[in-house]
Amino acid sequence: MHRIGRSLPASMLLSLRDRRMQKANAAALKTTATTGTLVASYNVHKCIGVDRKFDPERIIRVIREIDPDVIALQEADNRFGDRDGLLDLPRLERETGLVPVPISATGKGHGWHGNVLLFKKGVVRDVHQIKLPGLEPRGAVVAEIDLDGSRTLRIIAAHLGLLRRSRSQQARVVLDLMNSPDERPTLLLGDLNEWRLGNRSALNTLHATFGPQPPAVPTFPSNLPLLALDRIMANRHGMIAAINAHDTPLSRVASDHLPLTAFVRLERVDDDALMSSASQSV
Repeated sequence: MHRIGRSLPASMLLSLRDRRMQKANAAALKTTATTGTLVASYNVHKCIGVDRKFDPERIIRVIREIDPDVIALQEADNRFGDRDGLLDLPRLERETGLVPVPISATGKGHGWHGNVLLFKKGVVRDVHQIKLPGLEPRGAVVAEIDLDGSRTLRIIAAHLGLLRRSRSQQARVVLDLMNSPDERPTLLLGDLNEWRLGNRSALNTLHATFGPQPPAVPTFPSNLPLLALDRIMANRHGMIAAINAHDTPLSRVASDHLPLTAFVRLERVDDDALMSSASQSV
């Protein structure tokens, strides 16, 4: 059912009502859709948990639980000053095999405006850092990664603003990055900070390129997730095979957001392209 512009209290009540169904569906998906490239998005909240403790080691443990092939982190750097990185990236690589996409950031930060994109296998073909408009310092990392020597996946890792007007402007910038509907497979993932669904959503402008998406999954707050602030979106139908919140005892306390995960099947994209080409040649 399409939900149109509900109020925040109504959305929260609906999320509470749907939580049991979502958990049941997630359990079923885990048993049926466990192939493909596992991608994740995680707002680590500057490594401060819901218990108000600064503990980067917990964040690494959560990432190790997920064991993703690609993960986008938000708020992984200090926001002000010289923007120091907050995680032990060499340790993260040793324990998970994840390495950060290289960027030309200044200072000692891990990423760009707190956005860090990490991957296990592949070759980075191109990377751009995008400063997003708005009153807050927000940004996005755009990377093209050759995952297996034959297929390149473009990933836009972003953290959108708290103000609806800013989110609308930032969504238009994301659309500007997308040249045409038939371009390479692209994922948009990150903390998009939009709890509204339907006509009042600041993300409506993305539908023209990203089209109908899987149901939004609540990830915030982590100890009782009610709002779907974190998203993973694709510009190809059927590219995302499953999408779930990584809900464990550790993830509920390590940050105020739960990680969001999805299985991405690039071979499904290739099959769709072949079918489309065959239908046009008949």
